[in-house]
Amino acid sequence: MKWPAIFVLLSIYSQAAAQDIEVSVFSATSKSVILRWTRVYGASSYKVIAAPQNSPGNPVGYAVFGPHRVMGTINSLSPNIMYTFTVAALDNAQEILNIGTIDSSSAPEVMDPLLTVKSKDSKTFIVSFSLKTGATSYIIRLQNPNRFIRENIVSSSPAEIESLDPYTEYSLSIMSVNSGGQSQPSSPVTAKTVLPPPQLSASSPSNNSITVSWAPVANAVQYSLSLYKFAWNTTIITHNTSNTNWIVYGLDMGSVYVIKGFAWDPEGRKGEDSLYIDQMTRPAVPSIANVSMVMNNGLAGISVSWERDEGVFGSLQYHVMSDQNLTCNSPSSSCTLSPVGCGEVHTVRVSTSDEAGPSDPSGPVVFITFPCPPQSLAVVESTEGSCTLTWDTVTHVNSYTAFIKRGDGAEESCNTTSRSCTYNCTCGHTYLMSVMAFNQAGSSPEGQVLNYTTLPCCPEDVSISAVSTDTFEITWTVSRGAELYQTRAADSSEVILCNDTAPVCALSDLSCDSSYSVVLTPCNDISGCNRACKAHTQITAPCMPMNLMLTQRNSSCFSVSWTPNNKFANYTVTASGDDGTRTCNTDGNSCDITDLPCGSNFEVSVIATSPAGLGLPSYSELLETGPCCPVDQVVDQVTQ
Repeated sequence: MKWPAIFVLLSIYSQAAAQDIEVSVFSATSKSVILRWTRVYGASSYKVIAAPQNSPGNPVGYAVFGPHRVMGTINSLSPNIMYTFTVAALDNAQEILNIGTIDSSSAPEVMDPLLTVKSKDSKTFIVSFSLKTGATSYIIRLQNPNRFIRENIVSSSPAEIESLDPYTEYSLSIMSVNSGGQSQPSSPVTAKTVLPPPQLSASSPSNNSITVSWAPVANAVQYSLSLYKFAWNTTIITHNTSNTNWIVYGLDMGSVYVIKGFAWDPEGRKGEDSLYIDQMTRPAVPSIANVSMVMNNGLAGISVSWERDEGVFGSLQYHVMSDQNLTCNSPSSSCTLSPVGCGEVHTVRVSTSDEAGPSDPSGPVVFITFPCPPQSLAVVESTEGSCTLTWDTVTHVNSYTAFIKRGDGAEESCNTTSRSCTYNCTCGHTYLMSVMAFNQAGSSPEGQVLNYTTLPCCPEDVSISAVSTDTFEITWTVSRGAELYQTRAADSSEVILCNDTAPVCALSDLSCDSSYSVVLTPCNDISGCNRACKAHTQITAPCMPMNLMLTQRNSSCFSVSWTPNNKFANYTVTASGDDGTRTCNTDGNSCDITDLPCGSNFEVSVIATSPAGLGLPSYSELLETGPCCPVDQVVDQVTQ
């Protein structure tokens, strides 16, 4: 079937059938387009036809693809032409199942090579080229030398290509772009960027010279420099050198000079110009007029003034320095060294500077300040009620005054020529202390303030009572300055502890019949614990008698014995039964229970007592007396 007949059939079908095939352009060149389409069920082949959009009845090419293809290329196109592309799905009888169309342009034709490539600076090319009709933009491709680097999109000619490497050869080609795609690259053009600028730095070693230096520029064979005097229109000095420094002599004092330079490459090409830098020659030496002591916001300082040189060009900055590492700067005729190094001898000099640097310093002036405040304040509680405040020695001092203020408002002071002072201090108080030093220049500024809290007071009205055989309850009145109380009870074999913030403590699990030394220690977080409080002695209740034994002496008397386990104790033996209670007392380890009736049962226990209190009773033992003799006996003779 001829192309026109096929196209007519497709045109007729497209008017009657649904547009079920979705067609898109994958890519385009100036002579071909790659299309993609959706698969149609039952299709045995796909036919692609291209026709100019302005002449749809005159197709320029077609291609047929198998049933499993969803992408294909159609060739024989002309550059920069808008085409209508039709994709038809055909069955085995070559009948049309579905069609789809899309309008798209072919890419522009290949561009002519770039007309010119010039270096704007060491990192930028300026390129020019002939514009193409129908092109919406252009792509500049860079390679170095055959390695792809990047592509830049530009809209017109000339165009700048930035961010290049200095002194590097590039291969450049150009492509035109329209809505359909981009053309093939043009023939390449080779160009090399120029050398980067030298990074100039300058200084003025004296008031009539300037030194210019720079880091070597790679591949540079020579450097050219120019020096201009500010506000002049002519170059006063030029210089060519292969070195990386240049010293210029015979310049005017306090004048501003402008310097620039560039490098030459081996091909004889001028590199990128450096930035202009300004350099001023140094000013004259100032003369000190007056040095005096001043106070500013409570800080001591040395005020220095000088005669200002009004004949120097531009603004000057004056720099005052002390051999005690104090400096100040001023654009006027005075400034203050603050804070001064109190109690020190200062040697003061003044210099002036501009952009070139400082002048030589002036002659020295010696000045002595008042003393520094004493440092390293410390307190030692030497004896009860007496504290000693100490501090480091301060130079150039005649006397000291210590100020002590107690937390309740009480104050006292102490004058001395030594570096310590003793004052009255009481337990549980906080003290604020400071020391001032004096000499012929006056007093030192306010210095360190020492916050010191004395040890908390020992508890008073201590009461120790036995609330059980193994427990002491200790109470006391609250002591000043105490935040925590440590209660410690110790005998010869053990230590029992109790910590509490309240003025009461119960110590349990104590040993019976033992003498304990009880110490109450008050503590706080600031000063620690007062371990000088006196001990209190308390004895626990006697121990419970053990190994109780009963021995019958006669029908109405039993001896009760036990193992002795108390140092000093009295014992009470109790026998309780239906016939009443029997007791006996002893300070030994046995006792007789008498007057026991016959035929009776008794529970026997022993309990110890001492000045410390009553102990626990022993375990009970059962006592049974013998049966009673029969009474009212009657004897009858029953035989001879």
